Amino acid sequence: MHETGTGSTGSTGSTAQPSRRTVLAATAGVTAALAAAGPSYAADAPDDTRLRAHVSRMTLEEKVGQLFVMRVYGHSATAPDQADIDANLKEIGVRTAAELVAKYRVGGIIYFAWAHNTREPHQIAELSNDIQRASLELPRGLPVLISTDQEHGIVARVGKPATLFPGAMAVGAGGSRSDARALGRIAGAELRAMGIRQDYSPVADVNVNPANPVIGVRSFGADPRAVAALVAAEVAGYQGSGVAATAKHFPGHGDTNVDSHTGFPTITHSRELWEKLDAPPFRAAIAAGIDSIMTAHLMVPALDDSGDPATLSRPILTGILRERLGYDGVVVTDSLGMEGVRTKYGDDRVPVLALKAGVDQLLNPPHLDLAWNAVLTAVREGELTEARLDQSILRVLRLKAKLGLFRSPYVSQGGVDRTVGIRTHLKAADRMAERTTTLLVNEGGLLPLSRRRHPKVLVVGADPASPSGTTGPPTGVLAGALSELGFTATALSTGTAPSAATIAKAVAAARDADAVVAATYNVTAGSSQKALVEQLVATGRPVVAVAIRNPYDVAQLPSVPACLAAYSWTDVELRAAARVIAGRVKPRGKLPVAVQRADDPEQVLYPVGYGLSY
Repeated sequence: MHETGTGSTGSTGSTAQPSRRTVLAATAGVTAALAAAGPSYAADAPDDTRLRAHVSRMTLEEKVGQLFVMRVYGHSATAPDQADIDANLKEIGVRTAAELVAKYRVGGIIYFAWAHNTREPHQIAELSNDIQRASLELPRGLPVLISTDQEHGIVARVGKPATLFPGAMAVGAGGSRSDARALGRIAGAELRAMGIRQDYSPVADVNVNPANPVIGVRSFGADPRAVAALVAAEVAGYQGSGVAATAKHFPGHGDTNVDSHTGFPTITHSRELWEKLDAPPFRAAIAAGIDSIMTAHLMVPALDDSGDPATLSRPILTGILRERLGYDGVVVTDSLGMEGVRTKYGDDRVPVLALKAGVDQLLNPPHLDLAWNAVLTAVREGELTEARLDQSILRVLRLKAKLGLFRSPYVSQGGVDRTVGIRTHLKAADRMAERTTTLLVNEGGLLPLSRRRHPKVLVVGADPASPSGTTGPPTGVLAGALSELGFTATALSTGTAPSAATIAKAVAAARDADAVVAATYNVTAGSSQKALVEQLVATGRPVVAVAIRNPYDVAQLPSVPACLAAYSWTDVELRAAARVIAGRVKPRGKLPVAVQRADDPEQVLYPVGYGLSY
C-alpha cells in the first residue's frame, strides 16, 4: 500500500488516457447492442429495452460469468509481477486480470491491497482502464463493475495519498449528517476517478454488542435511528458522485459475538426486535435509493428457521428484502470464501443456493472454476432457469448503465490528479475528525495539556498493524503530531500485551516526562494494558488514555484521570486526538454506543450521547 510505482499497462507502460478511437473500437459491440442510434449508450437512466436486447444476445456461459465478482492478483491487468501470476495460476487458473475476464466473462472485479491491486492512484486508474479494455474488446464485451471495501477507518483498500476519512463509529460520534454526506461525496469522487464504481460501504449494522469481533467501530453506533440517518446521508454522498453504495450486512450483523469470516454466527433477535433494531438502517438505505445491498453469512432463526445463512435464505432475501421492504436493486453476497457461508454446504452448492435465494452478484468464491461450473450445470440440468439468471443480469446491467459505464468506461490520469488526495479533500477529512474525538474523563481539568506545564510528553501503548494505507505505528503518529503542536514528544511502543519488563521500561521513562499519553486497544479485565496504565498512573505523572479502537476501554481504566475515544488508529483520527489533547480544538464527539460498567455489565457507565468538552 505504501509503494508509489506507476504500474504498467502491458508492453507500452503508457499512462495516457485511451484515445477516442480506442474507446470507440473497444465499445463497438456494446454500442451496437445498446444504442439504436447515436454514438454510444449516452443516457444515465437505464433503458431496459436495449439492455434486454443485449442480454438476449449473450451465451449461457457469458450470463453465468456476469454474475460473479472476483479477486485477482496484480497491479497490472496484463503484466503483473511474477509472484502475482503464480498466485493467480494457483487460485484461479489464469495468469492475469485480462485472462480472468476473457476466460470467465466476470461481471465484476474486487480490488484488495493484499492482492496488490492498489499501490497508488495512478496505477489503480491504469489497472481499471486495462480491465475495461480487456473486457470490451471481447465479442459482446461488457464493461466491468470494479468494486472495493473502502469503508474508511479501520477498513480501507485504497490508502495514501488518497483521502482517508474517520470510520463509521467516529462519524457516529460526530453525529453530523452533512459530514456523512460529505464523506460519501468526496470519497466517491476519488474512487470514481480511479475507475472504482462500486463501494461496499456504508455498514448499516447497529452495533449493540460490545463483544462483537467483526463489526464494532465499523458501525455508526447503537441507536438504530441515528445509524439510519447517517447511512442514508452517506449513500446520498456516494451515489451523488456516481459510485454505487452498498449497505451491509443484511439483515444485520451488529449483535454477534462470532466473526462470520471464521465461524457461523446466530442472531437471536425476535422478529419484533429485528424490525425495531436491525431493519431501520436498511429501510433508510432503500428509501435513499441504495444501488446495492450486501448479505450477511449468519443465521436469524426468527426470520428463517431452516438453519441456512441469510445469504442462502429465500425467506430473508426474497421474502423480506425484495417483497416486504420493496428493494429491487442489486443484491451482492459477502465474500463466499468466508466460513459463515461454507459451514452447511459445499462450495459447489453455495452459489446455486444464493441465486435461488435472490442474490444477483456472487462475490469472491474461493474456487471460481468450481462455482462457475456449478451455476452452469444448475441451469443445464433445470435447477436454475435461464430466465432467473436474466433477472439478475438485468439488474447488474441497469446498475452499470446508471453508473455511466457503457457511455464512459475509462478514466484519465488528469482526473486522478484533479481529484484524488487533493488539499481540500485532506483538509475536509481533518476537520471532520476533529468533530468526532470524544472526551470521556477529565479529572481536575487535566486536559488540554499545557506546553508550559507539560513540555515533555511520553507516548506509550498498543501499536497494532496500521490500517491499510496509513502511516503508523499509532504511538509514532501521536508523538509526531504532538511534536508538531509544540511539545517534545517521544514514542515508546508497548504493544497490545505488554510484558512486565516492558511495563517497567515504560514506567521508568514516564518518570522523565511531564505527562504520559497511553494508546489503548480493546482493553479487557485481564489485559496487561490495564496494568500498564495503572502503573503509569501510580508514578504521579498526568496520564491521558486514548482508546484507539473500541471506546469501551474506559470502563477498564477507573484510575486514569483523562480518557479520550478516537475510534480508530488511522492517521486522521490520531492527529485529531492530538489536537484535542493540545487544546487546538475542543472535543465535540458524543458516544454513539453505551459503555457498560466493567464490574456490572448490566449497568451503564456512560450512555449514548455522553461526551465532555473544555
